[in-house]
Amino acid sequence: MPQPAAVERPPDGHGAAGARVAEALRSAILDGRYAPGERIRQEVLAERYGASRVPVREALRMLDAEGLVTLVANTGAWVSRISLAECEEMYQIRERIEPLLLRFNLPLLSPADVAELARLADAMEATDDVEEFLALDRAFHLSCYDLVPTSVLGDLVRQLWNRTQHYRRAFTRVFRAEGDRSVHHEHHLLVAALRRGDADEAERVLAGHIRRTRLELARHPEVFSDS
Repeated sequence: MPQPAAVERPPDGHGAAGARVAEALRSAILDGRYAPGERIRQEVLAERYGASRVPVREALRMLDAEGLVTLVANTGAWVSRISLAECEEMYQIRERIEPLLLRFNLPLLSPADVAELARLADAMEATDDVEEFLALDRAFHLSCYDLVPTSVLGDLVRQLWNRTQHYRRAFTRVFRAEGDRSVHHEHHLLVAALRRGDADEAERVLAGHIRRTRLELARHPEVFSDS
């Protein structure tokens, strides 16, 4: 009886090195140091992160599975880009699942947690720096989702956040240029609902917050053609 083909695995130690490179490259992509569609060269990564080609390939496979990198067989790797239609689909998914994840977590939010969310909302309103705003916004939302362990929902939400990060950056520049303050108003409304423990209102505010971003992005298709 023929034996099943052996699964190729990286040598001992390469798994940890691959995860380290993947974490560093993921952060670089999310921070905007790589643009969508930009080529990623394995030899450059190997030199930059002090790793051999095997863990670099493993890291690229990890990020390909997450949707942050696109691998083309026998050709190379690129930072993934998404179309307006794909972005709209991802945002519509977020509109439906993030309020549910927030509802799961709300009973475990302590007064100290809500106070920290209020601080983050104030800090976002006070800063003029886009990258600082993005970091604060990410901390604000994702910290609401981490209290209850989930087998699917939490990872899916984080993946959708990561895949749309570049376009959220572009949206932030747009609403600042237009003098739109509604995003801050929505953050404060969400904090107020969480402080009251009002899950229905918190879900409504969050869904509307995500929906508004989706609609505003649709008004600016150049964000996708230029990325």
